[in-house]
Amino acid sequence: MPLARRLLPLVLAISSSAFAAQIGTIPPAQSLSAERVAALPAADRAPWAAYLARSEAQMAADRAALAAERQGMTEWPGPPEGGHGESTMPLDKPSAWYASEAAQVVVANILSFQTPAGGWGKNQPRDRAPRLKGQAYVSDNNNKRATPGDYDTAQDAQWTYVGTIDNDATITEIRFLALAQAQLPADLAQACRGAAERGVRYLLAAQFPNGGWPQVWPLQGGYHDAVTLNDNAVVEVAELMAWASRGEAGLAFLPADVKAAAGAAHDRAVQLLLASQIRINGRPGLWAQQHDPLTLAPASARNYEPPALSAGESARALEFLMAQPKPSPAIVEAVKGGVALLRSLAVRDRAFVKVDGARRLVTQPGAGPIWARYYDPVTLQPVFGDRDKSLHDDVNDISAERRNGYAWWGSWPVKTLKAYEAWAPGRR
Repeated sequence: MPLARRLLPLVLAISSSAFAAQIGTIPPAQSLSAERVAALPAADRAPWAAYLARSEAQMAADRAALAAERQGMTEWPGPPEGGHGESTMPLDKPSAWYASEAAQVVVANILSFQTPAGGWGKNQPRDRAPRLKGQAYVSDNNNKRATPGDYDTAQDAQWTYVGTIDNDATITEIRFLALAQAQLPADLAQACRGAAERGVRYLLAAQFPNGGWPQVWPLQGGYHDAVTLNDNAVVEVAELMAWASRGEAGLAFLPADVKAAAGAAHDRAVQLLLASQIRINGRPGLWAQQHDPLTLAPASARNYEPPALSAGESARALEFLMAQPKPSPAIVEAVKGGVALLRSLAVRDRAFVKVDGARRLVTQPGAGPIWARYYDPVTLQPVFGDRDKSLHDDVNDISAERRNGYAWWGSWPVKTLKAYEAWAPGRR
C-alpha cells in the first residue's frame, strides 16, 4: 500500500485542527471485523475469515467454560487481585530455586488461572492463592479513568484481557513454567509442561495470517486487535517462538510439531516486521506501537497514543532483527535504514525532568541524547497526546497528569545504536 494512503488518518487529523496549541485529534483504531475482511481483494479474504472464525469460536468456548463452572452457584468469588505480575515470576533465579516452596506457589497460581484458550491475563501477581471455582480468569483491568467514548472502554466490562500478550503476560507464564518443570516432582513437572505447551499453541492460534499478533486474543475489538509492538509484545512473542523451535529456554520437551510450527511463526513475524516498517523517502524507517492488522498503517491505541512512529519499540525491533543468525539483504536494509533515522532524530542538550511538580522538556547543556516517544510519520516531528484525544507538537502543552504519567522522552535507542556498531561491520 502506498505510504500516503497508509498514513492518511493522522495527516487528516492534523490538517483539520483549528487550535493553536493543539495540532489535531487522535482517531480511534479500527477493529478487525467481518465487514473489513469482506472488503479485501477476493484472493486475500479466506485466511482472515478463517482467523476471525477461530477467534469467535474460541471466545465462545472460553465463555461457555466459565458459565458451566458457575452453573448452580448463587454467587461466585470476586475477580483475582491485580498488581504487578511479571516481578512475581522471576526468570533469573538459580535452577534450584524453581523447586522451592515459593516457586511452587507461583506454579499453582499460573496453572489455575490459565484460560481455556491457553493464555493468561495481565497485571496479576502470581505469588497468590490459586483460582477458585467460578472466579474470573483475569483481574479487573478496566480503565478507572475512562469516560464515555474513551478508546480504552471495554466492550464488555466483565470480559476484558482474557488472554493477552500485553505487559509480558502469557510470555512470562510460559517461560516460568518451562524453567520450573525441570526442577519439580514428576506429576507437577508434567502439569507445567502441559500448560506451557498449551500456552505456545495459544500463541500460534493467535498469530495473524500476516505474521503479527494482536494485544488480546480471542479478539476483543478496538485497538486491542492491532498488531501490537507496544511494550515489545510482538518481538517478545517472536523471540519465544524461536526458543521454542530450537528447544531452548527450558522448552526442549515441546513436541516436534509444535517446534516446527513455532519456527514458522517466528519466520512470519520477521517478514511482518519488514512489511510494516514505514519507509521515509524510500528508505526503511521506524515502526509504530500499533499497526492496523489489515493495512499495516500506524494505528492509535489509548486516547493519548496516536498513530505515530515510536522510537522505543523501533529500537527493540531493530535489536531483534540484528539478532537473526543469517540476516537477509532485506533485514540488513531494514536495520541500516532504521538506525540512520534514529541517529538523525536524536536530541541533545535537552532533558525531560520535573519542574514545579510536573515534568517538562527543558534545556540542559550536556544532556542526552534523548528521543521523543512518538513522531508524526510524514513530518517526523515529535507529537504528544492527551486524555481528551488532543494531539500536540509540544509536550509542555499537554496536561500535567499525562506529562507525569507517561514516558514522552527517553533514551531507548542508546543500547540499540551501540549494538549496531558491533553488528554493522561487513554487512552489505
